[in-house]
Amino acid sequence: MSSVSLDLRSASTGELVDAVAVIARELAGRDAPDSAAACMELAETLASASDQQESALAGLIGRVDASGEMRRWGLPSTQAWLRSRLGMRETRARERVTLARQRHRLPQVATMLAGGKLSYGYASTVADAVARLDDEDCAAAEKVLLDLVDQGFSAGKVASFGRRIRDVVAERDGVEEPDGESRRGYERSWINSTRSLDGGRYVKGWLNAEDAAVWDGTLGPLAKPAGTDDRRDLPERTAAALVSVLAGGHGATKVTLVIDLDTLTGDTKPGRLTDGSRIPAAQARRIALNAGVSPLILGRGSIPLYLGRRVRFATAAQRQVLETLYPTCVVQGCEVPGSLCEVDHVRGWVLGSPTDIDQLALCCGWHNRFKHANADQIQISHGSTGRHVYRVLPPPDQRTVDIHGPPDEIGWAAA
Repeated sequence: MSSVSLDLRSASTGELVDAVAVIARELAGRDAPDSAAACMELAETLASASDQQESALAGLIGRVDASGEMRRWGLPSTQAWLRSRLGMRETRARERVTLARQRHRLPQVATMLAGGKLSYGYASTVADAVARLDDEDCAAAEKVLLDLVDQGFSAGKVASFGRRIRDVVAERDGVEEPDGESRRGYERSWINSTRSLDGGRYVKGWLNAEDAAVWDGTLGPLAKPAGTDDRRDLPERTAAALVSVLAGGHGATKVTLVIDLDTLTGDTKPGRLTDGSRIPAAQARRIALNAGVSPLILGRGSIPLYLGRRVRFATAAQRQVLETLYPTCVVQGCEVPGSLCEVDHVRGWVLGSPTDIDQLALCCGWHNRFKHANADQIQISHGSTGRHVYRVLPPPDQRTVDIHGPPDEIGWAAA
């Protein structure tokens, strides 16, 4: 059992955080009491304490966000830091960043959250409601929303009032706000389709950045004028391109299926998609019968060796293979899909790296620039699957040598 002895008033922030971590670790290992009534009381007390910890966490996140410290560690944004280093889901990370950024504009909310008089759910709801208001309207909205909390309205109701406050402010200032469907938010793509009286169909929606890239990459080439006599405008050509894709009458969309030659000739070894999904051998053969088959020369470990001569830019065939090898950015922990990444010469083109398939990897634009500007912070290795793996090291002033383990496994650790 660990013990904690600390003078709370004189302890540093770091010492307090360490103490909380020790207590949380010990508490997590305990079994719940037999009394359900006692469990209810303890759960309410612990939840209130967790809300106060969220107040402290918002202060820490706010300082990191304002200083841009995460970028020195090879992370493009505060949300990316929270997702990759703290394991938060996208929605949770965005929620915490919003609270951290709005906290200084919400003095009453900040004081009540820190004092255990306001839950994190209410605090984050108010922060999200005022995020797009100026300081004067923010102060008025804070008072109105906290009054609703005092009246016992749920966090969901408070959120609804918060959206209405934004609408009222927009109407007053003559600002065109997104319609009701657009107010779904910008986390997930959505499409709404309704049938017209004459049998047609209205389509309306919004795509996030990743899905928009797929839209542009697939429909863009198909929506170009068919010739000098093509008098359709862009919306008409885009509609025709979309229908062509839905009907399968185009060649721009592709699905890459990786299978062994033996599987094509009757073996039972399954194939796989680029995301790792296993495809039964029989189904893989059916797909192959209705698709073009591109042979790849594979070496030991099923690593594609070469798909073209040594040129500066990767060929389309090399790109297809790389998307098979790298479903996401080559940087460990980066979640940018490989289809949206850039082809990177692992050892650097200017340093003599050839454009051979075993010397290329897919790297998102942000990390590609970070790699070239901070070469000493990128550790390159081969994973167990034969793929390259880029690991971002701590900034030079934050490193200590990790001398534990065999000599060939000595690496860097954060100071």
